[in-house]
Amino acid sequence: MKLAGIHHVTAIASDPAANAAFYTGVLGMRLVKKTVNFDDPSTYHLYYGDDTGTPGTILTFFPWPKARRGTPGVGQVTAFAFQVPMGSLSFWCKHLENAGLVIADEGTRFGERFIATQDPDDFVLEFVETADTALVAPARGATIPPEHALRGFHGTTLSLEAQEQSGAILTKLMGAVLETSEGNRFRYILGDGPGRARIDLLCLPAGRSGTGGTGIVHHIAWRVADDTAQITARTELVSAGLNVSPVIDRNYFHSIYYREPGGVLFEIATDPPGFAVDESANTLGSKLMLPEWLEAHRAALEATLPPLK
Repeated sequence: MKLAGIHHVTAIASDPAANAAFYTGVLGMRLVKKTVNFDDPSTYHLYYGDDTGTPGTILTFFPWPKARRGTPGVGQVTAFAFQVPMGSLSFWCKHLENAGLVIADEGTRFGERFIATQDPDDFVLEFVETADTALVAPARGATIPPEHALRGFHGTTLSLEAQEQSGAILTKLMGAVLETSEGNRFRYILGDGPGRARIDLLCLPAGRSGTGGTGIVHHIAWRVADDTAQITARTELVSAGLNVSPVIDRNYFHSIYYREPGGVLFEIATDPPGFAVDESANTLGSKLMLPEWLEAHRAALEATLPPLK
């Protein structure tokens, strides 16, 4: 199969207004789609990204205010990293501290400088300087200067009891390459060019299993070019003995889901049709968008969902 890196990451948040304020106001991302969780329409599904919602820049959340707080640990995505242009870390350090955040970690990993902080739900967010940052369009109206704006995902960290079986799925089925390692961190590369994904498998044999809830990544989605490539990927995964969902229409992409051997939920999502399928590029994220089968319930949903501002 041919995968092109990360399509999106989806996590569970608590307060939707605080979530929106942080990712748009502090990180300078654009709210490119305001819709509902198709499997639980009583809650939002919020999508953030660059100005046009380019795959590889998309971070999405299910905000469940009454959900319990999860515990990060083995079997989960425990951090994800954004790309920032070279020379931008000093800006981001000052900007995040001015926003009341703590720089929880900083240093060099695999030859690249990074800093780490946490969002309002304690997600670990990393910012990595890369010389070949992806060419994306910074969100319009953002307070972040364009020369320092986020350039999409750099990669993600999966905490696992052992990395060998997960690594085999990445290399033998998904087309990733084991690039290098530092201690118990093994770096795999998926895709080519600036938009490639760096997948770090953090081997923690004595680590405690994580629990679901707010502050936890729900799944990570990998990019595929179109429906035909997705069907090919599904066939290969099923032939290898993995339990793969049928293709599911998510309006803005088509999806299949499966768990890798370490327990992390993976998705393969198509690039098309994209977020402009039901809104113009100028109005992305400005209105609650619903799939056709929920339009009859719009009034009730709009009365139930809390305001974001």
